Amino acid sequence: MSRRVSLPAADELFRGNRHGHDSHGRVAAREMSVVPDEETPEPVVGTIAETPAETAARRSSGRVRHDEKMTVYVTADELLDLEHARLSMRRHQGLAVDRGRLVREAIAIALEDLEANGADSVIVQRLSAK
Repeated sequence: MSRRVSLPAADELFRGNRHGHDSHGRVAAREMSVVPDEETPEPVVGTIAETPAETAARRSSGRVRHDEKMTVYVTADELLDLEHARLSMRRHQGLAVDRGRLVREAIAIALEDLEANGADSVIVQRLSAK
């Protein structure tokens, strides 16, 4: 019996789930489904106007695996405010969320407000004032 340990190769370790296969090479169940998921809105390409139903359906992605990454730089005070808000929600509302989920929810709220109110949205007003 060999005393050597068999480890996976680098391509097996860093193989992503982008091609619809899990870590064992099997086709992911979401690709095998014939009926589209009615809860997931289809992305709209090349247009800005959305129907009220599409606007109401905007939600953050929540706790799922995210394939895209965006880096945002914040000041120390902004980071402390974000962490304070997270801990406050945990203490007072019993919501245990991480900073990423909190930021994704805030983005979804801001985009929903922008789509619903246009120039009167909070984000437009705040960015116009600066």
